[in-house]
Amino acid sequence: MQRGVDTSSNNDLVNKIQQGDSAAEAVLYEKFSQRIYFLALSELRSKDDAEDIRAETFLRVIQALREGKLRSADSLPSFIVGFALNVIRELRRHTSRTDSLEDHDYDVAGDGSLEDVFLDAEASRAIEEAAKQLKPREQQFLRMYYYEELPKEEISARLGIKEDRLRLIKSRTLQSFREIYKKIARG
Repeated sequence: MQRGVDTSSNNDLVNKIQQGDSAAEAVLYEKFSQRIYFLALSELRSKDDAEDIRAETFLRVIQALREGKLRSADSLPSFIVGFALNVIRELRRHTSRTDSLEDHDYDVAGDGSLEDVFLDAEASRAIEEAAKQLKPREQQFLRMYYYEELPKEEISARLGIKEDRLRLIKSRTLQSFREIYKKIARG
């Protein structure tokens, strides 16, 4: 029985989870946990935090799937990444509220500097500025693809293009974003 779940499509996996199949939940975790761990690790640079993010993400994803909150099984990977990013943001907000600069003694002469403390905030501002400099269509694509996590069919319908062109638009949009971001980051 377990073998059949391993080869299931995302649609079958979602259906089985909605029916309360714990084996399907385990397969979902196996299939996506490494991605979420490395995403969290790259964002937070802490193995402990990455483990916590992964655990919390899958608790929330499985709960949402049980409640039928996923519109299309095709968007399951981005659905999971969206939850992970939300959990990461929550952790950052929580730690930024509880950790103020006055609560810590920073060893500026050591390995780090005060500049390192503000690096994440500066990177966030640079990302926001880069997104603002994109063409309206590119901004619209990024919002629908990454923020709203819409299925490809809906994105192509809203943009008025064929679905097979979406990959090209994604590639060009990300390339434009990278170029703009590099210019802003260099200052």
